[in-house]
Amino acid sequence: MGFAKRHERENISGRKGQKRKLEEDLDDERSISFPSPGDDRETLLCEVGAQVNVLNTTFSWTEADRAASKRATHVLAELAKNEEVVNVIVDGGAVPALVRHLQPPPLSEGDCSSKPFEHEVEKGSAFALGLLAVKPEHQQLIVDNGALPHLVDLLEWHRDSSSSRAVNSVIRRAADAITNLAHENSRIKTRVRLEGGIRPLVGLLQFSDPKVQRAAAGALRTLAFKNDENKNQIVECNALPTLILMLRSEDAAIHYEAVGVIGNLVHSSPNIKKEVLIAGALQPVVGLLSSCCSESQREAALLLGQFAATDSDCKVHIVQRGAVQPLIEMLQSPDVQLREMSAFALGRLAQDTHNQAGIAHNGGLMPLLKLLDSKNGSLQHNAAFALYGLADNEDNVSDFIKVGGVQKLQDGEFIVQATKDCVAKTLKRLEEKIHGRVLSHLLYLMRVAEKAVQRRIALALAHLCSPEDQGTIFIDNNGLELLLGLLGSTSLKQQLDGSTALYKLSNKAMTLSSIDAAPPSPTPQVYLGEQFVNNPTLSDVTFLVEGKRFYAHRICLLASSDAFRAMFDGGYREKDARDIEIPNIRWEVFELMMRFIYTGSVDVTLNIAQDLLRAADQYLLEALKRLCEYTIAQDISSDNVSNMYELSDAFHALSLRHTCILYILEQFDKLSARPRYSQLIQRIIPEIREYFTKTLTRPNPRNSRL
Repeated sequence: MGFAKRHERENISGRKGQKRKLEEDLDDERSISFPSPGDDRETLLCEVGAQVNVLNTTFSWTEADRAASKRATHVLAELAKNEEVVNVIVDGGAVPALVRHLQPPPLSEGDCSSKPFEHEVEKGSAFALGLLAVKPEHQQLIVDNGALPHLVDLLEWHRDSSSSRAVNSVIRRAADAITNLAHENSRIKTRVRLEGGIRPLVGLLQFSDPKVQRAAAGALRTLAFKNDENKNQIVECNALPTLILMLRSEDAAIHYEAVGVIGNLVHSSPNIKKEVLIAGALQPVVGLLSSCCSESQREAALLLGQFAATDSDCKVHIVQRGAVQPLIEMLQSPDVQLREMSAFALGRLAQDTHNQAGIAHNGGLMPLLKLLDSKNGSLQHNAAFALYGLADNEDNVSDFIKVGGVQKLQDGEFIVQATKDCVAKTLKRLEEKIHGRVLSHLLYLMRVAEKAVQRRIALALAHLCSPEDQGTIFIDNNGLELLLGLLGSTSLKQQLDGSTALYKLSNKAMTLSSIDAAPPSPTPQVYLGEQFVNNPTLSDVTFLVEGKRFYAHRICLLASSDAFRAMFDGGYREKDARDIEIPNIRWEVFELMMRFIYTGSVDVTLNIAQDLLRAADQYLLEALKRLCEYTIAQDISSDNVSNMYELSDAFHALSLRHTCILYILEQFDKLSARPRYSQLIQRIIPEIREYFTKTLTRPNPRNSRL
């Protein structure tokens, strides 16, 4: 059984981080006028070139140079907010110039004067480079120009100067730039670790400025994604205690980033997952399910699903700590991702026997069933997997059937094959539980519940019950009448449900073949053999058919049917006649009928089958009728089934009639749209009742299972 497709946290984090950066502008500088991103490429290149030239010629501590450098980084950052302009900025040579200004200019010997615009140029450079790194094709170029060591140094600036808004801001911009550089780039993630970037980022989790905490957590989140060495170093740097404290923060942005880091740490890392649980993460993560931040709720649900993946004890502990009710409420959220992650978590929890009844009892069944209608393949599969777990508990089976869950599984349009397989296994799992106390409870509901529930149960049992229990369910407990009531409904959907269930029921009841349908001949058959067919030797009776003589033998005819016995032994005029005229039968039909009487077998072709059926019915040759019915039945179609039914009725062809009934049930959806078929279907309901009553009341090979 496949689990749900996991969301890539790094992508979510990257998008969120980028959104944050775009919303937080640099300091307001009303005197600066920026070129429009809508300008042509040459104009933009010219402007970029001018700013790059400024950066290349102002690397000093003079106030004029620092002001010019600050303005240049600001202009480039504003331009870089438009992704369509990023390539122009890179082509204009901005990367090496910006990387150079990640570090402060050298001080003149003995110069202890104040530093104008201290931290501002470095902050602007880090911000601009972070925006350029949003495009993956520029990440390696920025790293190759030496940005990482300088960005890591900026993370440590608070150690060398008093904390201030400017210092906090440059640290945050450096962390954001590292996040964007490492986004979906495994090589750069490793380079950040080798450059010593993980330890200061872990230290910044305890920083007093919440924006710095968020930025550091965002970087660690990206660095931990699918990089085991980075994960291990983050844990070795003792990040877990602080991250778990951050889970309890009232700042939604902080606990969102913290749960994201932990999620990436534990993904595919069983040992780290154990350390996280030992460190006390479980309860605060459960608490985040009730957060006002839907993103934190989503990440918490995903993390709980990871906690519950393999550890049965953990599954139970998650439920004991109150996770089930908020997860069920999340199933009904308008947020698709929130529904998906809550279904994912419940699916993992539902693989434990102790949790299955609790999830259903707390109202999880109906929301999960509704999610099967989703057009989102991953959401649909998560819901199907959770339902597969719930179906494993006998206490849930009656509720599953009572609310129409079986029909929902059968009628669903599932997007991926894995979901189809999961649904098939769920139905099989339910089928295996329809016995004993489960069946007793369902039969009780079929007697006392409201009509709609009774019908749902009858529909489900037609598909799921054992053949040995069919008589008990559908004859003794009125299940057949419930299905026939659906078939006679004015609702096309109910009619279709009823016909499908009845057809399934007939298959389970071992539908009689055409040969088995007719009763055996009341007297042993005597076959004279092929050589005596129309042979005057020893012939003691002659039939006149279409003016031609057909030689026959009374002994063979007497043994063949009651009709011939009455003809020769009764008071009919044919008793002593030597020549008997046979009207209304063609020669080839009569000859074929007699051949069957003499040999016990004959090849019946479709073009003669109906005439031969008429003759066999007239002369009470039941075995021949069966052969004719079988041949005719092979030709039944949507176009002729009505005529075939009329034929079976005219000649008492029971097997053909049953075949027509089953064909109508099987093809109901196609036939119901045709004119006059509605009347035919209503007309044959008594025949359907008779057929199933006879079929389902055969002696049961064993006692009732109840």
